Amino acid sequence: MTIWKKPAALIGALALCLSGLGLAVAQEGKQPAAVDSARMAAQDKDGNDWLHDGRTYSAQRYSPLTQIDASNVSRLGIAWYDELDTFRGVEATPIYADGVLYNILPWNIAVAYDARTGKRLWTYDPKVPREYGRYTCCEPVARGLAMWNGKIIIATLDGRLIGLDARTGAPLWSTQTVPKDMPYTITGAPRVFDGKVVVGNAGGDLGIRGFVSAYDADTGKKLWKFFLTPGDPAKGADGEASDPVMEMIRKTWSGDYWKLGGGANPWDSISYDPKLKLVYVGTGNGSPLSWYHRSAGRGDNLFVCSIVALHAETGKYAWHYQMVPEEDWDYTCTSSIVSADLKIKGRMRQVIMQAPKNGFFYVIDRKTGQFISAEKIAPVNWATSIDPKTGRPNINPAVHYDQDPVLVMPGPGGAHNWFPMGYSPRTKLAYLPLYESGMVYALDRNFVPKPFRSNAGWGGYTGEALKKRIELMKEVAAMDKAFLLAWDPATQKPAWKIPLPRHGNGGVMITASDLVFEGTTKQTLSAFDARTGKTLWDYPIQSAPVGGVITYMLDGVQYIAVNAGWGGGAAQVERGQGIEMPRASARLVVFKLGGTVQLPALKPEEKAPEPPPLTASEATITRGAQLYAQTCQVCHGDQVIGGVKDLRKMTRETHGKFNDIVLKGIYADKGMASFADLLKPDEVDAIHGYIIARSNEDWGRSRESTGDGPH
Repeated sequence: MTIWKKPAALIGALALCLSGLGLAVAQEGKQPAAVDSARMAAQDKDGNDWLHDGRTYSAQRYSPLTQIDASNVSRLGIAWYDELDTFRGVEATPIYADGVLYNILPWNIAVAYDARTGKRLWTYDPKVPREYGRYTCCEPVARGLAMWNGKIIIATLDGRLIGLDARTGAPLWSTQTVPKDMPYTITGAPRVFDGKVVVGNAGGDLGIRGFVSAYDADTGKKLWKFFLTPGDPAKGADGEASDPVMEMIRKTWSGDYWKLGGGANPWDSISYDPKLKLVYVGTGNGSPLSWYHRSAGRGDNLFVCSIVALHAETGKYAWHYQMVPEEDWDYTCTSSIVSADLKIKGRMRQVIMQAPKNGFFYVIDRKTGQFISAEKIAPVNWATSIDPKTGRPNINPAVHYDQDPVLVMPGPGGAHNWFPMGYSPRTKLAYLPLYESGMVYALDRNFVPKPFRSNAGWGGYTGEALKKRIELMKEVAAMDKAFLLAWDPATQKPAWKIPLPRHGNGGVMITASDLVFEGTTKQTLSAFDARTGKTLWDYPIQSAPVGGVITYMLDGVQYIAVNAGWGGGAAQVERGQGIEMPRASARLVVFKLGGTVQLPALKPEEKAPEPPPLTASEATITRGAQLYAQTCQVCHGDQVIGGVKDLRKMTRETHGKFNDIVLKGIYADKGMASFADLLKPDEVDAIHGYIIARSNEDWGRSRESTGDGPH
């Protein structure tokens, strides 16, 4: 049997063991997921497994396997696949060891598979409260999981770190890593470095203080914690590893910065050097997003949009490098942090590399934090260049916006976002999905921060400012382009660049046969020649894989595995533009040479139901539009276009339940929690009126007309 579908009964508070994980690993005489420091070190040469999010501690996503190469990659076919029963984004990089593949789905549901056949061995649902979906900027995703010493370790959206028995999926320990009374979430993969689980958190947009923390992988016991922005000075020291440098950090902030947390949440990339015993933490945007509202428009705001190196044993500060001082544009430095040894100007250097949102590719000494080089990989106007001596950007003062709208490049989606980057020690090139973009910004001087909501401080467009924004957004739309980029980090020059249809192309994986694998927005998994960029294989899989691709060797057969589950922030952009492609629900798809399994045909898209007649006044609709933008837009799309659930497609029955859905949470089990703590009944009525107005517009009917249907 090669195709597996999940019975609903498998999802439970405890893992359910089917035929037993022992069946998959007993033949090899190994404890499942028997990972330790020695086995991780062997990964540099042993390509049979994929034990870590980035395969090795270097996070290069490079495999020494060569069975699949340019001469036979066209023979790749599906070995097996698993229906994941969700239309939400599936962003995880799976991991593999000892005949078992482990995966994690939205809401942190973990699954173990027999990697030969795709048979589910166990499923564990941590029962994340669905109201936490409100706190995620880009769906309740999970980008990966970890393994250590017979355990699979997951981090949940509500901030728990859980160690599971790799053989049965039964929980062994659980630790709460974030305060429960604040809108923290975890969407990034936990990383295990020599027995320590290091995990970050998300939520900087909502007014919280970022930190990173470490736990014992065998017990879940807290080892250390490092805050990345300063807290309320009146409360004194935190009693954490960050205390000795907090005064240095505080000097770079102004105003009442602590009231909305400061941000700098490390929501994705965390890396490690096992010889230097340093943990590298990529940090996120500030909170609020506007520098003016966050820090009175003064100071660099450490450690927003930085890489911070910490001593793994203690969590103590080692060094930092800030990519974006004065961060004002929702730039994050949470993209992949990749280690390599490069020959630069005749000298071997131990480096880390990162291509964050801001449009530059950085090479930094990983021992000292010394800036080595940075060059633009996409159109950039927020900074003219990076000072080669200090490593500080020469910021363009014109893009520190006020109420007059300005076009800034890249936009907040970034030149490169979280989609995993890779590096090949054979070609000496880095490979990453690239996005050319812009955004129009203007300061809202009437901005009033609200807890548990996105606090940008942008907007307030009226009159001439609104007209100017509309014109500038036309320029933004014209510059929108996507590519797969091969970049030489030693010379800081492109090797090649292949155009792709649109933003949201997935993470890369490179093999020693000089192949680059990437999920694309063509809804394919594709293979490219690592030296030339030539497309060698393009397999349609009915959804765009956004997460990382992996490869493993089992019984002498090389497999390629990827989650095909279109979603997350890139999908929200596409849905908001009304250009989303028809797609299948998410699947885990596994390939091998000569695979013959076929995917079922896509179901035809359903016609939108007729909306209710429009009865709300213009004033109510205008008010509803403002409330929708503040409260609903993140999940349901700009101007009610697309989103996780397209509200223009509600049935009459659902419209009738609208207030109960929003205020009573009757759809909480579907991820739509109650908003009674944020909205009053009359505000919900106004939002509903706006949604009905938008539905009628797109149905082809105004208040005065009675159109026959969509046009």
